[in-house]
Amino acid sequence: MRKNSIKNTRINGEVMRELADIIRGEIKDPRINPLTSVVAVEVAPDLKSCKAYISVLGDDASAADTLAGLNSAKGFIRNRLAKTINLRNTPDITFFMDQSIAYGVNMSKKIDEVTKDLRDDGE
Repeated sequence: MRKNSIKNTRINGEVMRELADIIRGEIKDPRINPLTSVVAVEVAPDLKSCKAYISVLGDDASAADTLAGLNSAKGFIRNRLAKTINLRNTPDITFFMDQSIAYGVNMSKKIDEVTKDLRDDGE
């Protein structure tokens, strides 16, 4: 299976949906922030490994705690994925923090500040 095939895209979407459900509803670890979202998932074409990009709304300490909690619950998450998704192999998940949402919010604030200064100078 090729990396950008339709089948791989469907598997990525299904794993992302199930992973979000598992993190939101089934993990009881207090380290995991309730405002954790799965941004993207990349399953390897051989279905052996998976990269999950997550985003946490909060400070850096909360993000680090959430990442530690997810890494400790990796076996449970993989077991739940195996039960809910019918795949030949259940991928081994590696979690990565995705800072793109925070970066976008920060850039939006900076753009607003600049445009506000331009509007103030023009009046």
